[in-house]
Amino acid sequence: MKKYILILAVLISFECYAQQKPQYTQYIFNQYLLNPALSGIENYIDFKAGYRQQWSGINEAPQTSFVSAHWALGDNQLWSNALTDFPEQSGNPMDRNYMQNYMSSPAHHGMGITAVLDKTGPLSRLDANLTYAYHIQLSNSFNLSAGVAAGLSRISLDVNALTFDQPNDPAVSSAFVNQLKPDLSVGLWLYGARVFAGLSVQQILPQKLSFTNDNTYNLGKEVPHFFATAGYKFFLDEDIAAIPSIMVKYVQPSPISIDLNMKVAFKDRIWLGGSYRKDDSFSAMAGFNIGKMVNLTYSYDFTTSDLNQVSNGSHEIVLGLLLNNIYKVPSYIRMW
Repeated sequence: MKKYILILAVLISFECYAQQKPQYTQYIFNQYLLNPALSGIENYIDFKAGYRQQWSGINEAPQTSFVSAHWALGDNQLWSNALTDFPEQSGNPMDRNYMQNYMSSPAHHGMGITAVLDKTGPLSRLDANLTYAYHIQLSNSFNLSAGVAAGLSRISLDVNALTFDQPNDPAVSSAFVNQLKPDLSVGLWLYGARVFAGLSVQQILPQKLSFTNDNTYNLGKEVPHFFATAGYKFFLDEDIAAIPSIMVKYVQPSPISIDLNMKVAFKDRIWLGGSYRKDDSFSAMAGFNIGKMVNLTYSYDFTTSDLNQVSNGSHEIVLGLLLNNIYKVPSYIRMW
């Protein structure tokens, strides 16, 4: 009798396919999703909302929706330095004058919130976290921040989407449909006018995952996700800048994943980008800023793994808002 086969398959997917957190292409423009140390890195409210369709063309493939927002704490948020103090007439906080006169921001606190809904077949996962970071001033040129994210994960199984040999199979009535688990992440972020580097760990609390009372099938577990990233900005001419970056990800027992990224921006108002994820995909990205408040980005992943025979690639779109943007910054200063 096969009464547990599909539930077992779900459990095995947690154990063997180790990446349990969603995958993003545009994390280079919202590193906050992967590293809580970016909380309050700017003195405006950075809000983003996005949607990702993974492996389009495959039924029940992963779909991810998210919202995030973070901001600096305290009445001293409008600090008077190069973080926001640039020539108003230039309209471009990332021009050469800004770089030459850059000063690191004073020590400050930041906080934020994230909510991520990820759905794959009969499984769905909702992560809701509150984040906090403290930014110290290492020198006139560099800051270092440390952050933590804490919250809850709700993991749900839609038993109505499962098919059993017996319509009234006991597996349905005994299945754990919803589970709540604590969630904790930590991170570090080093940043200056042109360079950034970060380390973070998500899902660091060990948790068992089970959808049945039968100990034979209690094999599922959550595993930590490790991220290391770095990048540098240089100018091709007065109006065009290029930002190469790299991210290394490790989730046991999967092989180490390496992303190579490049963004080319024109006055930080219009930009094009590309990314290569080893043994997985090539990605093309584009975006633009609308006035001083809104930006919109889109990416498409060309699958290079064996899934390219059945997948039409992956789509991702992100809307960003710069709220309480008193200095009228036209683009993200620190979001490379």
